[in-house]
Amino acid sequence: MPVPAEPVRFAYWVPNVSGGLVTSTVEQRTDWGYDYNRELAVLAEDNGFEYALSQVRYMASYGAEYQHESTSFSLALLLATRRLKVIAAVHPGLWHPGVLAKLGATADHLSGGRFAVNVVSGWFKGEFTALGEPWLEHDERYRRAEEFIRALRAIWTEDHAELAGDFYRIRDFTLKPRPVDVPGRPHPEIFQGGNSTAARAMAGRVSDWYFSNGRDFDGVAEQIRDVRASAAAAGRTPPRFGLNGFLIARDTEAEARETLREIVAEADTEAVEGFGAAVRQAGRSTADGKGMWEDSTFEDLVQYNDGFRTGLIGTPEQIAERIVAYKRLGVDLFLLGFLHYLEEVEYFGRRVLPLVRELEAGLPGHEPAAALS
Repeated sequence: MPVPAEPVRFAYWVPNVSGGLVTSTVEQRTDWGYDYNRELAVLAEDNGFEYALSQVRYMASYGAEYQHESTSFSLALLLATRRLKVIAAVHPGLWHPGVLAKLGATADHLSGGRFAVNVVSGWFKGEFTALGEPWLEHDERYRRAEEFIRALRAIWTEDHAELAGDFYRIRDFTLKPRPVDVPGRPHPEIFQGGNSTAARAMAGRVSDWYFSNGRDFDGVAEQIRDVRASAAAAGRTPPRFGLNGFLIARDTEAEARETLREIVAEADTEAVEGFGAAVRQAGRSTADGKGMWEDSTFEDLVQYNDGFRTGLIGTPEQIAERIVAYKRLGVDLFLLGFLHYLEEVEYFGRRVLPLVRELEAGLPGHEPAAALS
C-alpha cells in the first residue's frame, strides 16, 4: 500500500543576526534581539510553522553587525515555545561533534525532543582565519562535514561509539542521556545545505534533510535527482528536501513586485558586492563550477541565499500555487524569509497557508495536515 504524501512543511529564518534578510537600506521591521524573537517564535508556531532555523555568524560582516550565537539562541526559543522545532546552524571545524552531541542531547531533553541541527560546511574564510583555524578547500570542507555528521549520529545512537576519520577520532565514547526517544526519529534531525556536487552527494549519504538555496523549477528538479541518486548508490532512504525562499505576499501582484523593486533599488551596493566576492570563490572553487552562488546576479545576492529566485512573490493565490508546484517536484519544506516578520508571518498563516492546504487536498494520495500534529 503506498505511503500517503505528507503536507509540505514550513520553516522560517530566525532573525538572530542584525540587518534583516536583505542587504538593503529599505525599511525592515525586524529585530535581532531575544524579546522580539520570542514573540515571533510563538506567533510562527501559531501560524503553521513547524521549524525555525537560527543563523550562524561569528563576526561582523556584510551588513550583519551584530549576531547571537545559534545554539544558545535556539535553546532559548525552544523553551519559549510548545511545538516549534528549532534548528541550530553549526560549523564543523569550529565545533567538535562530541561537544555538540552533548549540547544537543541536553537541549532535546529540555524541549521534549524538538532540537535539530544544520551542519554548515562554511563559505566565510575570514571567520576561520580570524579565529586561527585552518581554511580547507571546498571539497575538503564537505569531507569534514560528512565525518562530523557520521560522528554526531554515532554518538547519539550507539554505546561505545567509534570513528577513525581524517578529521575526527571518537574512541569508546558513550553519551548519557541520549536524546529523547521520539517515534519515527532515531536522533535529532540533521539538516545540511549546499548546492555543489559534493554537497548533493554528501546529503544522499548521510543527511536527513537537504537545504537548497533559492532555485527555479528546473534547478530544484536537478538537485533532487542528484541527491536521490546519491542516496540510492549508498543504499539509504533519500533525505527530505528543503528550499529557501524570500516570501513577498501582498493583496495584489503589483504591490508585491513594487516591494521587490524597492528592495533591490535600495540595495547596499558595497555590502552586496563584498558578499558576492566572498561567496563566489566558494562556488567557483569546485571542479565543475556547481557551488552555491556560482551564477547569482547582483539582484539575487541582495537576498543572500538567493531567496528571490524561488519566486514566492505575488498574491496569496499565486504563491500558494507555486508552493504546491514545487511540492509536486519533491520539495518537503520551505525555509522562508520576510521583510517585516511579525506582520508577514501572521499574513502568511491567515492568507497563504489555507490556500496551500486547500490545493494540497486535491493532490493524489495526500495526507491531511492535521495528521502531522
